[in-house]
Amino acid sequence: MIPYGKQDITQSDIDAVIEVLKSDFLTQGPVVPEFEAVIARYCGAGHAVATNSATSSLHIACLALGLSQGDWLWTSPITFVASSNCALYCGANIDFVDIDPETYNLSAELLEKKLIEAKKTGRLPKIVIPVHLCGQSCEMEKIYNLSLQYGFKIIEDASHAIGGKYQGKLIGSCQFSDITVFSFHPVKIITTGEGGMAMTNNQQLADQMFLLRSHGITRNTDHMTQIPDGPWYYQQVELGFNYRMTDIQAALGISQMNRLDEYLDKRHELAEKYNNIFVDTPVKSQCQRPGCYSAYHLFVIRLQDSASISHKTLFKSLRTEGIGVNLHYIPVHTHPYYRSMGFNFGDFPNAEKYYNEAISIPLYPLLTDVEQEYIGNVILGLL
Repeated sequence: MIPYGKQDITQSDIDAVIEVLKSDFLTQGPVVPEFEAVIARYCGAGHAVATNSATSSLHIACLALGLSQGDWLWTSPITFVASSNCALYCGANIDFVDIDPETYNLSAELLEKKLIEAKKTGRLPKIVIPVHLCGQSCEMEKIYNLSLQYGFKIIEDASHAIGGKYQGKLIGSCQFSDITVFSFHPVKIITTGEGGMAMTNNQQLADQMFLLRSHGITRNTDHMTQIPDGPWYYQQVELGFNYRMTDIQAALGISQMNRLDEYLDKRHELAEKYNNIFVDTPVKSQCQRPGCYSAYHLFVIRLQDSASISHKTLFKSLRTEGIGVNLHYIPVHTHPYYRSMGFNFGDFPNAEKYYNEAISIPLYPLLTDVEQEYIGNVILGLL
């Protein structure tokens, strides 16, 4: 089976992990701060806070921005559930903004319309989480300008997008956001096995996220309520979590970062080949907006009405032919848990139409020319 995504682990990655395994620290050692510094330098951000998952990063990002009971968080319905669950973890309310039918990202135009109505009813969001689906940035400048007008904070869910660019700057620089979150799950652009990173240019937010990822415990005397009893002393000053990344994971991440740009070049090469294969067919791919450089974590095709095969039949047929396609994502508001909150089918029609047409086909640096040609020929033969 050709998977839709796959990690690339080299001998240099293995050597980096072994070096940590032979060291004095498997966790809470020097390698995590080193990894944070590597990512911060690469993205041009002031601070990076490593965690054990992007979900954890989203959670502490919300908490650092003060999200709590009675507040509202808005995000895209086309995302993994973590982008919205993070609001619920904080006791806040969740709502969605429908997607742009061409980019599949949260629509800045629909966001503005929803903000205008929400202001009338006093239900403006405290936080908006734009999700950079497949690795292409949302229209962040427009969203940022709306945040200035309506007073909300921005967390970029860039789980798909490390290495991507917006208006010439790397995603993660937080040019138009308070915090940006990356994922290092094995199918993402680079991997630490599991892991995440929260980027920010705000020292106070960084300090709060560092605190929250490690039980709310500090050894910084400036943050303590009394003079330390001795050199062993620490204080819990917040209710935090065990969201730490290990040095083993960080070592893998540092090694993977050495090949990030190479990975991106290969993903763009594969995406261009797919686009050429599907010219003049009933297959449509994600529109790439001017000023955006996608990280191409995913390559999503949408089956148009003119196709002679149904969406479900195409999906099942591709898997039968050994092509491990997937679907990213089931609209969050249609899951039973969210429908129990009052969301219904039909609430976000662009997202639901996307769901009925979208298929993620294989795209990763180790995908060979022969495999990609086979995938293309099988799809064309089924249309």
